[in-house]
Amino acid sequence: MARVLIIGAGGVGRVATHKCAQYPEIFSEIMLASRTVSKCEKIASEIERPIRTAQVDADYPEQVQALIKDFKPDIVINVALPYQNMAIMEACLREGVHYVDTAAYEPKDEKSFSYDWQLKAYKEPYRGQGLVGLLGCGFDPGVTNVYVAYAAKHYFDEIHELEIVDVNAGDHGLPFATNFNPEVNIREITLPARHWEGGEFKVTPPLSEKRDFECPEGLGTYPVYLMYHEELETLVRNFPTIKKATFWMKFSDEYLQTLRTLQRIGMTSIEPVDLGPVKISPLDFLRKVLPDPAELGPRTKGKTCIGNIMTGIKDGKKRRIFIYNICDHQEAYKETGAQAVSYTAGVPPVLGAALVLDGAWKKPGVYTPEEFDPDPFMERIGEYGLPWKVVELDPEA
Repeated sequence: MARVLIIGAGGVGRVATHKCAQYPEIFSEIMLASRTVSKCEKIASEIERPIRTAQVDADYPEQVQALIKDFKPDIVINVALPYQNMAIMEACLREGVHYVDTAAYEPKDEKSFSYDWQLKAYKEPYRGQGLVGLLGCGFDPGVTNVYVAYAAKHYFDEIHELEIVDVNAGDHGLPFATNFNPEVNIREITLPARHWEGGEFKVTPPLSEKRDFECPEGLGTYPVYLMYHEELETLVRNFPTIKKATFWMKFSDEYLQTLRTLQRIGMTSIEPVDLGPVKISPLDFLRKVLPDPAELGPRTKGKTCIGNIMTGIKDGKKRRIFIYNICDHQEAYKETGAQAVSYTAGVPPVLGAALVLDGAWKKPGVYTPEEFDPDPFMERIGEYGLPWKVVELDPEA
């Protein structure tokens, strides 16, 4: 049994807290901390088990360190903002505590994200202290990384092509709302697209490549757009047989029309604007006026489909498979009070933390999920709420 500190009380933090509470034999004590402690208290009030709450500004490692020193957790699950990864990792290192997050670090003042900051700064210090730093253990990144490792172990001798597809086929009935933090979401999708091909990352304008994708199980066909996502950074490094790797995400025409209008009038800029006594970036202002993703659960209907299409060689023959999960928004809401986008991101770090604690993934250093044995994760992720299927596809398609 172990103590867990969860930092971040948005939709993903809500799910992670509910999930940790379901496994008292693993997480004997839980603390939920956020800059806004009232959010923590609301989530804690919905759970039958006692959940401790605390206020912390995770921009400052000293505050996180003081909280860790007081609560004495065995592991920290960071589901706050990616800008805060380095500060929280530093606090964990100082106090000798394992660390899990769900997305790569990105600096607040530039539109860029990469694992290299965390890997270069902390891989050796964590290893030296016998600590595990598990990076990017949400769904995508996270489960998608494990899918690749699992396929490489059980389905292929070599993987040659990887396509990660993320379709949210749900509907919240609003003209424009993001399914997770609006600032992080808009920064991500307005970056140039990057994909791996011919031994290098190739760059194309944002949202300039589109195709139709037919989801399994009658979920429908949707337009998906080429994007850059951080799991590609480490997957092509750790699986060097991959010749081409792409990431595709579904957006509606209405969403993109609104986004492009916001871009044209400068509302997606991260440059601060002087408003008399305060400075605020247009994007930060937009984040404050858009609907809170954590409040979308009651009104979101439909399902998500996220998975990997992989092509390669097995026993000298070409093979193509699709590993995927389908998650229902309303089922996720009934269980945790959050929609499926938060659910799919919030469940995996809880399992990742459990695997670190029980020794299955206890390898000192800092790693992304594909660097561990995929079997313990794949054996338990269905039980945790994210079942998966493997479908054989026509290798010549």
